[in-house]
Amino acid sequence: MSFLKKFIKLMKHEHLAKKGKSRFAWALDESKFLKLNEVRKLRRYCDKLRKAALRSGKATPIRDWFMIELGLNAGLRVSEMRDLKCSDLHLQSEQSSLSVRKGKGNKPRNVRISDYFKKECGWYLAWKLKLRHCTSPESYLLTIKKDRQLTKRALQKAFKRCMAGAGLPEHYSIHCLRHTYGSHLYLASSHNLRLVQEQLGHSSVRVTEVYANLMNSDVKRAIEKLYK
Repeated sequence: MSFLKKFIKLMKHEHLAKKGKSRFAWALDESKFLKLNEVRKLRRYCDKLRKAALRSGKATPIRDWFMIELGLNAGLRVSEMRDLKCSDLHLQSEQSSLSVRKGKGNKPRNVRISDYFKKECGWYLAWKLKLRHCTSPESYLLTIKKDRQLTKRALQKAFKRCMAGAGLPEHYSIHCLRHTYGSHLYLASSHNLRLVQEQLGHSSVRVTEVYANLMNSDVKRAIEKLYK
């Protein structure tokens, strides 16, 4: 794995035009998404804090738990997480989803969610209603002091706090939750790029290909055989 971390740096193929020239927008490597054991460790830690918070009457650890689950189960951008409202959760139908009203480029999209996460969303909404933290369908899901919307900076600080408590590396940013979702969804969907593209809201499948390149086992096998 150390070999891959040093040498696998795969660039996104979508370019940004500027004065007739183009440049790469961002790079994705293995340091930017959580491995499966790290996902499990983070979730266990946050769920432990949630249960303790229920006994003590604290709200922040429960909100932070939902923030982590939201990132890992829906792959939202930080601004999309911040702007999500109670009415954006659609849990009644068999095909549950959540609505992103304004994604990148102001584009709306629906994100399908699993039955597991549907139950977690239902639990969280019921908890907010009980505490009167969800006073209307337009109330924000991630709040501070009832209906006050969290800032992106506050979400980042909450994420860092959760990571530190779980004993995970500090170099990760909250955006790694989105990369983690994209990477693991690609594997779980049997390499269905179109599905990953739709769920993440990428404008082009060429953007999504960065996950395919990174998770391609053929790349690992080829690199391990190099010069041998």
